[in-house]
Amino acid sequence: MQRDHDRPRAAGAVFADLRACRLSCVLLLALGGGCGGPSPATVSRLPVYFTCDTRGRLEPCGCFKGQFGGLTRLKTVLSAEAPLNALRVDVGDSIGGKEDFDIIQYHYMLQAFAAMKYDAVNIGHREARLSLGQLRELKRQSPVPLVSANLLDKASGQLVFDALRFVERDGLRIALVGLLEPRGITEELGEGLAVADMATTLAKLLPELRSKADMIVLLAFADETAMSQLAQQFYEVRLILGGRVKQSAQEVKRENRSLIYFVTNEARALGILRLQVQKGGPVSVQAKEIRFLHDGIPQDPSFQALAQTYRDEIRQTRLAIDDPAKTASDAVPGVRVAATYVGNAACVACHPSAEAVWSGSAHAHAFATLISRRADADPKCIGCHTTGLGSLSGYQRAFGKQKLVDAGCESCHGPGSLHVRQREGDTSVDFTYRPLGAGDCQKCHYGEFSRPFHWDEFWPVIKHGKEPEKPATSTQL
Repeated sequence: MQRDHDRPRAAGAVFADLRACRLSCVLLLALGGGCGGPSPATVSRLPVYFTCDTRGRLEPCGCFKGQFGGLTRLKTVLSAEAPLNALRVDVGDSIGGKEDFDIIQYHYMLQAFAAMKYDAVNIGHREARLSLGQLRELKRQSPVPLVSANLLDKASGQLVFDALRFVERDGLRIALVGLLEPRGITEELGEGLAVADMATTLAKLLPELRSKADMIVLLAFADETAMSQLAQQFYEVRLILGGRVKQSAQEVKRENRSLIYFVTNEARALGILRLQVQKGGPVSVQAKEIRFLHDGIPQDPSFQALAQTYRDEIRQTRLAIDDPAKTASDAVPGVRVAATYVGNAACVACHPSAEAVWSGSAHAHAFATLISRRADADPKCIGCHTTGLGSLSGYQRAFGKQKLVDAGCESCHGPGSLHVRQREGDTSVDFTYRPLGAGDCQKCHYGEFSRPFHWDEFWPVIKHGKEPEKPATSTQL
């Protein structure tokens, strides 16, 4: 008796089996395998940690309790949880400003990024406000790779920094490409610089990258619209990290074949992605998070020491702010400064009750708080802890703690020499202080430099005004 498997099969059934086999081979080849057996595409797990908009926050300033952020806290988080194979990048705007002390601090910021094993630091708008010469010197000294594919030497058209950096992760060759959006920076570009169009730049790079990279990642200092446009135009890009935005992303956005995620908030937030990457294929998100660097996270002691080294260097360095000629150069041509700063001592005799209120307030101890943190020579701090910094007659760092320290009467009301002369009987002076309001306080009390400012809460603590009328006296005859 014949068994079922020994019986001849109908021709139609045989052809059906052949078609099924052929279809299976096509599918296997599409996935990178062959007809000889299953060969699944290589899948890698890629953790990504990224920052943007750190703005010189090497550490929180310490003016108030409860301050978030700082690279001092970021270091703690990365040391505790970031795997060795994690991709670590900064998207731009890590410098605080373009003054000489900002540049000195940026050197320490770059040291911090290197210590945190960052793979690349992109150039943002704040960095692009520096001059060509300053940026070249930063590149020469930087311990971490600085990238920008479209920031150019205006005269030669050559790149100022490397356009990209290749890194290896779990068998993946990843191209990290740096871009910054031209819109919004053109008028403020540093001397000797130009910015090329992002799409044009990327189109020139992609032919080479297609053959050399398993995954292309854009570090795009750009707004949400510009990031979406890049994703729509270039299907080769798998991940776009941003950016020049008002707030951090709530969700990971998928546009064309790209994932888009972005973070901001002045070093108070860290973007985290856990990706699954198919080599030469799609990228999927296993987990995503915007991690807020709250005040419960301990600050890394080694980075606190780095911040102190910065402040010590600043103390020993002569800065532009120390040069009276530089201060005078900021004045309006042909306009003479009428009033000068005279200090609290000139106010006490006529305003004893106001002085008593001031003496009992934190304003009277503002400079002492800087001394306790050895920040009393840091231009980033002393403006709100002294009187008249930046004016020819105001506080100078050379004064130390000798005069015009603390947030004095003239910090709010303005220089008082004309008022004093008038009160002493100089009839040539006709001077009246303008009324003050919440805006005057918010020159210093804003953002992380204050608890949330509310006039109705802050004013009663320092409330003062005209002195009470002295009782009339009569002479007994």
